[in-house]
Amino acid sequence: MQDPNLLRRIVLRHLGDREVRASSGKHELPPLPYAYDALEPLIDEATMRLHHTKHQKSYVDGLNDAEKALEKARRDGDYSAVPSIHQKLAFNGAGHFNHCLFWQCMIPEDQQPEVPSALLEQIEEDFGGLLQMTSEFKAGAEKVEGSGWAMLVWDPMSQMLRVMSLQNHQKNFIPGCLPILALDVWEHAYYLTYQNDRSKYVDSFFKLINWNAVAEHLAVARSNQDILNGDRS
Repeated sequence: MQDPNLLRRIVLRHLGDREVRASSGKHELPPLPYAYDALEPLIDEATMRLHHTKHQKSYVDGLNDAEKALEKARRDGDYSAVPSIHQKLAFNGAGHFNHCLFWQCMIPEDQQPEVPSALLEQIEEDFGGLLQMTSEFKAGAEKVEGSGWAMLVWDPMSQMLRVMSLQNHQKNFIPGCLPILALDVWEHAYYLTYQNDRSKYVDSFFKLINWNAVAEHLAVARSNQDILNGDRS
């Protein structure tokens, strides 16, 4: 039986908790933290089930395949395919992690908490207020070219929150930043309910955000100092 807290632990591990580490080529699809129909009517059960069991599963499989290919290249001493393997590793590894974070950042609408004070204070300091951050995030999400993500990230080098708009799963991202809130704007995430109305889907997402989880992600991210500032812990 899979650990029901595995998804949460994957997210926190990325942000600095090293409690869990999957062996190379042996990543598994973690369970969702809620039932497939828990986010209805804003995100329908069929979309959640397909998104999790088909789309995220394909990234898990792709990540495992890339890691195994890299191990073989190292064993054989044949590095001719490394550029292609690295591309697949980045695409699938980012796709897997982004989805883990995405699921963790949502909660049924009737359970949505208020924004915790520490998170709200940081948002006010960095954006001027929750409305300004929300407006920037929505604008970025709605205008992602093609497929991608909108993210709220902690930038340890600048010691501030930023909104970032990613193409695919990993492009247009500042290395070292730690995502604390993620929204998938690939069409498979919303098409069954919203068709091509991405704006309406983005509005619905803000009714599902688990602000307690986002605040926890920020606390963990802030506790890990930027390596460029000399912390080697």
